[in-house]
Amino acid sequence: MDLAVGASEATIKSLLTKLGTLLAEEYTLIRGVRGDIQFIKDELASMQAFLSNLSHTKDGHDDQTEDWMKQIREVAYDIEDCVDDFTHSLDPDRRGGDLWSIIVRALYELRTWWPRRNIAAKIAELKERAQHVGERRNRYGVPNPDPSKKKSSLGGYFAAEHQEITPRLVGINEPVGVNDMKKLQDWIVSDEKELGVLSIFGFGGVGKTTAALALYRNCGVKFKRRAMVTVSHGTDPDEVLKDILEQVKESNVHQQGQIHSTASSSVKKNQASPDPQSMMSFFQKHMSRLSRITVCACSQVEDGRASKEHKAITRELQEQLQGNRYLLLIDDVWSSSTWQKIWSCLPKNVEGSRVMVTTRFEAVAKTSLPDHNYFHKMQVLSQHDAKGLFEKSMEGRQPGQKDRVPARIWEMCGGLPLPIVTMAGLVASMPRTEHKEWIEVCESLFPRPQICHKPEEFMRIINFCYTALPSDLKTCSLYLCLFPKGRNIRRKRLIRRWIAEGFVSEKQGLSVEDVAETCFNQLIDRKIIRPIKHSSNGKVKRCQVHDMVHEYIISKAGEENFATVVGGQWSMPTRSNKVRRLSLQTTDSEHAKEAYRMNLSHVRSLTVFGSLDHLHLKSFKAGIVQVLDLEGCGGFNENRVSVSDICKMTLLKYLSLRGTDVRKLPSNIGDLKYLETLDVRETKVCQLPPSVGQLERISNILGGDKETRAVLKVPREIKGTAKTLHVLSGIEIAEGSNTASELNDFTRLRKLAIYKLRTSDSLVSKKKSEQMLKDLISSIQYLSGYYLKTLVIDVESSDFLILLDAMESPPIYLTALELSGRLVKLPKWLPDLSNLVKLALSATTLHTDTLKLLSNLRTLFSLTFSVCAAKHDPDIAAILEMNKSNNRGEIFVPAGGFLKLKLLRIFIPLLPSLNFSKGAMPAVERLELRFKRLEGLHGMDNLESIHDVMLTVDGQSGGTTKLILDELKRTQRKYALNVNE
Repeated sequence: MDLAVGASEATIKSLLTKLGTLLAEEYTLIRGVRGDIQFIKDELASMQAFLSNLSHTKDGHDDQTEDWMKQIREVAYDIEDCVDDFTHSLDPDRRGGDLWSIIVRALYELRTWWPRRNIAAKIAELKERAQHVGERRNRYGVPNPDPSKKKSSLGGYFAAEHQEITPRLVGINEPVGVNDMKKLQDWIVSDEKELGVLSIFGFGGVGKTTAALALYRNCGVKFKRRAMVTVSHGTDPDEVLKDILEQVKESNVHQQGQIHSTASSSVKKNQASPDPQSMMSFFQKHMSRLSRITVCACSQVEDGRASKEHKAITRELQEQLQGNRYLLLIDDVWSSSTWQKIWSCLPKNVEGSRVMVTTRFEAVAKTSLPDHNYFHKMQVLSQHDAKGLFEKSMEGRQPGQKDRVPARIWEMCGGLPLPIVTMAGLVASMPRTEHKEWIEVCESLFPRPQICHKPEEFMRIINFCYTALPSDLKTCSLYLCLFPKGRNIRRKRLIRRWIAEGFVSEKQGLSVEDVAETCFNQLIDRKIIRPIKHSSNGKVKRCQVHDMVHEYIISKAGEENFATVVGGQWSMPTRSNKVRRLSLQTTDSEHAKEAYRMNLSHVRSLTVFGSLDHLHLKSFKAGIVQVLDLEGCGGFNENRVSVSDICKMTLLKYLSLRGTDVRKLPSNIGDLKYLETLDVRETKVCQLPPSVGQLERISNILGGDKETRAVLKVPREIKGTAKTLHVLSGIEIAEGSNTASELNDFTRLRKLAIYKLRTSDSLVSKKKSEQMLKDLISSIQYLSGYYLKTLVIDVESSDFLILLDAMESPPIYLTALELSGRLVKLPKWLPDLSNLVKLALSATTLHTDTLKLLSNLRTLFSLTFSVCAAKHDPDIAAILEMNKSNNRGEIFVPAGGFLKLKLLRIFIPLLPSLNFSKGAMPAVERLELRFKRLEGLHGMDNLESIHDVMLTVDGQSGGTTKLILDELKRTQRKYALNVNE
């Protein structure tokens, strides 16, 4: 029950903070209430200390102790509800001793007498409950923790300092110990004309998905249409077909060269890479949607309409696939009926097409197989491969740690990759644990000669690894149950929600954001979550939970009434009629009715996936909802959900409407006094209302669209958020506004992303524009002396670029800089940015001198050059011509310099001959080039650490480009080269 301890302890910790704040505020309370609140606070503090001691004992807890911990959790939840009701219903007293203040205070006391009386009664009742819970422990003999039975060094700990994770690149795992990979790959790309199905079968954790994704990556460029989806138990087959249709339509557009995707070739070298997850970029583009169709089905409609929609989807899908060789990956199929429905909708007469299916069940794997098929059963790893995987997962850990680790650790895992990797994560996080202690752990899990060879036995390992987590991490890991199985979760989305829920707080001199980052990094290290995609700055951007780990988390979260999931992959036991955190993962009418049958008056966190058609926010006790995440939900403006309903949730801390079709925020958004994060990215919201300046605790305002450069206009009143705002992203700054000059006041700003500077060339407005640009430059200089670390500016004004170059106090502390504009030359101060990790330059002249200028940036991790081939744009044409004319149309990457650069991306329509000198970019692991025309690529063998080269031809390659690509294929001997033209 250590998970219960962790969850309860975190709940009480958050509640103690609220109680302390409540006592500190000047509220008019009924006589005696303040004393009751102080008693409750002291009692809960003692309970928390007791729970903390329980979490440090190595023996399990008896039934009495477990039941007592559940009582603590429930009373803590109810006290928290009461406190939230209190702050929602009452305002702090008006201060001052003047006559007017006295009169106002007296009137307020009369008006609020009844709610204050009710709150007093509730607090008195809760005080009595808390007192009884404490007395009950002694009355029934719940034992005190035995100091002699404290956990050894296996007990979790929280790092005293912020964990800086080494920036890295991640793609897709290479399979381990799959001897038939070459044979399977040859079969997939063979000239056999019949449609073939590859069924990969094996129980959970044996590596089915890893093998299938490697095949998809290596073979995908041989097919004109491709798609990959994850299917879960209970998934509507039509949702699977919709996702396949969307992907094959996009691959069709890509084949015609109508979009600028990062499709790729994969150049392989140095297979001993610790995490060789490189993937062709088409796969990367869709990686964020890998599990979009997991149990997030749209609402059910009447049978007739559903049948009509099914026929329409099937017809369009067949039209897209007919006559085009296709490759489909359908991952984790749970039922034969689901697979048969999908199979029946695919065209069977397309020569050379292949479908890959992964499943845990042999019966499913053998369903609907045509004559031309391949059935592959995944086998467990040999001891040699198991040891290799374990050691690879331990790379980069403390020197000598491997010597203290007995072979028994990977031997007991029975050759299953997932248990091996999970144990490696645990061992790596416990560097002080000795050989003898690890032997004791192994024997407690699997006494000799027993080994793990069934999924249910693997749960022992998962349970032990979770037990070893510190209480903070236990609570953060439980929170993952709110996301559907297989869902790719953005790091920032997760940690901002942790902060809003109160799971993390300032600790040992670290800010709450740094503590949340540290928790995330520790969960990555311990293999509780696995990185799926990294940002170009080397930080994890998206993560995922393995389905078996997710199943375990779901079970524990249900037992502890930590959360309630409706419509998910795994059934969740309901231990209480009170729902605290609700995740609607299927939003059809049936599941909506299931949710509304619950007691929703205590919901403080609501997460919805899919459609909002059947959601009624009025069913929730709006006053205590603190997290509302509707990201990606459809039908926002066509149903009963409205933004005005959201503004009644006055305790809301996290609000995400990202990717919805919401068009406008209400004028009273400022009523959300506790709001910390407002996310309206990728929506139609283009203007913040003036009341946004009343958001007293706002930390993150996120708007606009990075891809389309849609912007969010901010009002003058936004200066009211200057004391709290950390991130302001996606905004427009226009002439005539005071925003540019008032940015000086935002001294806590860590990230500023300006997607548009709107200026005018008219004589009347020119002076205003010039002043605005000067004010902006002044603000950037001023903020760089405080906390500003990330700066993104998209500007077409040549005047601003001149001012930027002449900046007297450049932002030398920046770690990330993105400049998009007509940069004929780089700012002269750019090489002085000694902390810069990420640099992206758009519409910039690229030649040898440019690279020489940047080569001394010793901390630079990623470098991106891009030019969009806008038609009839003389400035862009001039830049392309300058690129071509310099150094006789060749670019030479100098030797030395770029010592830490790992990612180089160049996206230019006309790419001059690119030459890598010997000793150039010694750390570069990935090279991404996108072009319409390539004039040469030389010296790739000089890149010592290269793992992946991704080449994209936008459109059909011309004669010269095709000759160069053919020559690269022909002369490439060190690594296999696949070019997607």
